[in-house]
Amino acid sequence: MPKIFGISYLRVIKRSEMKNIRLTFATVTVLSFCSGFINPIWAGKSDEKNFEISRNLDIFNSLFKELNMFYVDTINAEKAISDGVNAMLARLDPYTEYIPEKEKDDFFFSTTGEYAGIGSFIMERDNAVYISEPYEGMPAQLAGLRPGDKIVMIDNDTVLGWKSAKVSERLKGPANTQLKVTVERPGVKDLLSFELTRKKIQMPAVPYYDVVCDSVGYIYLSSFTDTSAGEVKRALQDLKKRGITSLVLDLRSNGGGILEQAVQIVNLFVPKGVEVLSTRGRNKKMDKIYKTTQEPVDVKMPLAVLIDGGTASSSEIVAGALQDLDRAVIIGSRSYGKGLVQSTRPLPYNGMLKVTIARYYIPSGRLIQAIDYSHRNPDGSVARIPDSLTHEFKTAHGRIVRDGGGIKPDVETSMERRGNISYYLMKDFYFFDYATRYAAEHDTIPAPKDFKLSDEEYEGFKAFVKSKDFKYDKQSERILSDLKEVAKFEGYFDENTQKQFEALEACLNHDLDRDLETFHDEIAELLSIEIVKRYYYQKGEIIESIKNDKDLKEACRILGNKSRYDEILNLSGKH
Repeated sequence: MPKIFGISYLRVIKRSEMKNIRLTFATVTVLSFCSGFINPIWAGKSDEKNFEISRNLDIFNSLFKELNMFYVDTINAEKAISDGVNAMLARLDPYTEYIPEKEKDDFFFSTTGEYAGIGSFIMERDNAVYISEPYEGMPAQLAGLRPGDKIVMIDNDTVLGWKSAKVSERLKGPANTQLKVTVERPGVKDLLSFELTRKKIQMPAVPYYDVVCDSVGYIYLSSFTDTSAGEVKRALQDLKKRGITSLVLDLRSNGGGILEQAVQIVNLFVPKGVEVLSTRGRNKKMDKIYKTTQEPVDVKMPLAVLIDGGTASSSEIVAGALQDLDRAVIIGSRSYGKGLVQSTRPLPYNGMLKVTIARYYIPSGRLIQAIDYSHRNPDGSVARIPDSLTHEFKTAHGRIVRDGGGIKPDVETSMERRGNISYYLMKDFYFFDYATRYAAEHDTIPAPKDFKLSDEEYEGFKAFVKSKDFKYDKQSERILSDLKEVAKFEGYFDENTQKQFEALEACLNHDLDRDLETFHDEIAELLSIEIVKRYYYQKGEIIESIKNDKDLKEACRILGNKSRYDEILNLSGKH
């Protein structure tokens, strides 16, 4: 009984229906990759549409057999068929995917948060694979592996030159099995070997919660796995025992997951029997109404939900339902806009199809899907639905909300663009490498809430960057260069304009020292997060990242001002 992204079902064909189905012999693309032979199966042929399907599958089958027999070079059957399948699915939507057997473990990890291994992120760089982020309390961290360790051997096999996917496959395995990992550590002359025991790894959906702003509870929810609702509930109950008077639920960068978990999380804050969403699909069996089924934890505590452009799917169900029910103030920037529901179907040879089966509608009746994949431009591209084509809906207290473009916050905060230099310092591992060196030189640092990067430490980072001959793309210089080429092409480039270009180029001269000072605050913040993470892992990263969080500060201000909170949600009920 497959169950994923909130939809579970079992297809049953009654005996009385079987006699009404005419079966015919048709070929389909189930490929035996060894021989190139495609096996036939039975399929229905009761109308012209089914005939067209059978005819085209037959054509595809015959075409591939002829290519396999007569094409001048050997065809990689698995890749050829996979490319064909992926090209077909790409014409539908980004969420309908073919998942071969070798990728199923990663897929199930995204829905359960669970696997067996050493408990660490790894990354690929410079044609090698490195430990990038061990999980606190997991085998990698307990054994002593650190971020920046280059993996050179697993057991007795060298892994130099391997891709990260292959290394990951070797690090994973049945729980309670042994392995040895040999690494090269920066600043250490000899190779280091570590004996580890794989264990069942369960990634928390709520990696951090605490009391902020004196009496405001804060819960960071990272994903919607099987345990998400239970973890949020336990965090909420613990915070209530600690005396919170209001709550912030942080859904930023949460890409969603299991639909039922979203319904259960909404249920923590609204009464039993309230409709949270409905789903509607081409197959009417997929039409369903989801209501809260349990007694809530708290229906009165003031609530704020933080969202951004990475808030999608189940996260948008929670934010959108709480907005439509006037149960929470939504703060941040417009969410992603995914209003589609997927389920899985089994395929031959242990593969799976993740397929979009329905659209979902939140309590006001609106669909928040931002892109209509069924209506493409002539070139195959798609675009977001413009605001001018969206429709108005009303919340429980009569506030106007709109469909067709994600969840628009009740209180929109300005998004500050980071400097180009910050992106390249991150991309080229300067933060990571400096934090590796810093951790090697400092056994401990203060607790995350007390840590502060000193001016001397920032100067040390500047010296580190300059010692590496850091180069980065400066957009203004690139755009000016492009403009010069356009001016030449269009005949505007003469002696006068050349002097003007030269003067402007002098003003835009690449100055690393200046940029490191201009963007001091954001660079110091990103560097601090990377350093704190070395000592306090995922929790430390979150604590450091919310120290100067403008969205969180705005949430605290609104939750601390009852009249403002009531005004935003129209709690007086005036329409």
